[in-house]
This record gives sequence, structure tokens and C-alpha cells, in this order.
Amino acid sequence: MKILVLDGSPRKDAGCTMRVTRAFLAGLVREGEDTAEVIHLSDCRIKPCLGCLSCWGRTEGTCVIGDDDIPRIKEQILASDIIISSFPLYFFGMPGTVKVFCDRMLSMLSTYEGQLPVPGTSFHGIRPGVEGKKFIVISSCGYAQTELVYDPLLAELDIICGVGAYTPILCPQGKTLNEPTLTHKIEKFLVKYTDAGREFRETGALSPETVQYLRKPPFSPRTFQTLLSTFWAQERAKGGNRHGDV
Repeated sequence: MKILVLDGSPRKDAGCTMRVTRAFLAGLVREGEDTAEVIHLSDCRIKPCLGCLSCWGRTEGTCVIGDDDIPRIKEQILASDIIISSFPLYFFGMPGTVKVFCDRMLSMLSTYEGQLPVPGTSFHGIRPGVEGKKFIVISSCGYAQTELVYDPLLAELDIICGVGAYTPILCPQGKTLNEPTLTHKIEKFLVKYTDAGREFRETGALSPETVQYLRKPPFSPRTFQTLLSTFWAQERAKGGNRHGDV
């Protein structure tokens, strides 16, 4: 089994979301049988979509922009069995780098010819060669919960992929994951993502109960408020020189 991770964090492996992703991979990847490759989108040269729609009309799924890293990444996607998109929640959506990348994936969808949306399916439909692949979205956020704050992102993914056509793994209170004083607590918390990776490998999916369980935060709301107050007090004391990532 070939697994491809598309890391959309500007901080690459230092980001909190990749801690969740690595924990999931620990249960998903079986040594000697599977391969897992990580592409850091922040390292890639990805030009914005021109909106010319040539990939729908003239080139049958091929983007006219061929002098960046998108053709190579598309080849790797098509050669993979499981594609994991890993990124932090930025302002209730995906980070800018991921959005630019996502726009360029328009060429992997079927042409829109006025068809009406069918609830539960991809609005456009997926071009041949992409069907059958497993798509997982792993994202952490700095909020106390995943309800409401992820609604805009999930609505977009539901329209692009189709409801149920991807597996969302959402992690609240992401700012705590790289806090050195909480290492022991967080390591125990991340075990459930490793267990989820093992479940996905064995069954090809996650149960609704597991998906909901993964959304449970590591700390109570009151404890998290205390941690946030301490964090922001330290940030203000440093004059805003420290860059954060959820």
C-alpha cells in the first residue's frame, strides 16, 4: 500500500497537525509492506490557477501550467492508494498554500456542464483514475471544539469530494500539542490517533464513533482557557516574535 501525505502547514514537520498525522501513520503503516511519503507543499513551486478551464475543455484533465510542481504531485497522487491532506485550520478554512494547491486540482474533476448537484456526491464528479483511492483530511485547530469552526471547510470538501467520500480527522486544542510542559499528557492523547490508523488499515474506514471520539479535546474547557491565557501572556511578553501554528 502506498500512502501520500500532503503537508499543508507552513512550518512543515514542526507544526502541531503533523504530530497528529504522524501518530495516525504509526498505526496505518505496516513496516515492510507499506510506503509513506510526505510532500511539504510549502517547499513546492505551485502557481495559482488561471481560471482558464482548459483542463475541462481543451486538454482533457491536463493543466496548461506545466512548469511548476503540480504535474509531479498529480503523478504521485495517481500512484498512491491513500492520500492524506494534513493542515491546520486557518481562519475557519484551509491555509493559503493548500487553497492554491486545491484550486489546481480542478483538473482532476469532471467538466461542469450544467448538471444539478446530487446530494452526497461530488458536484462535478471525479475523472477516471482517481476513483477507488482513499482520501483523508487531518486537521488541528486552536479552538476548544471542532463544532461550528470546521463547518465552512467541511462544506467545501463535501461539495468537492462528496459527503462520505473522504475521512475527516479533526483535533481541537491544537495549540497544546507542542507545549513541552504537557508532553506526557499529549503523548497519551495521541495514542487514540494511532489506534485510529490501525482501524483504518484493518477496515478501510473509520466508524462514526471513532470519528467523534477523535474530536474530543485533551483538556477540559476551563483547563484549556487557563493554558491559553498563559500562552498569550507569554506571547505578549515576547513582543510577538514567536510564530505559532495549529
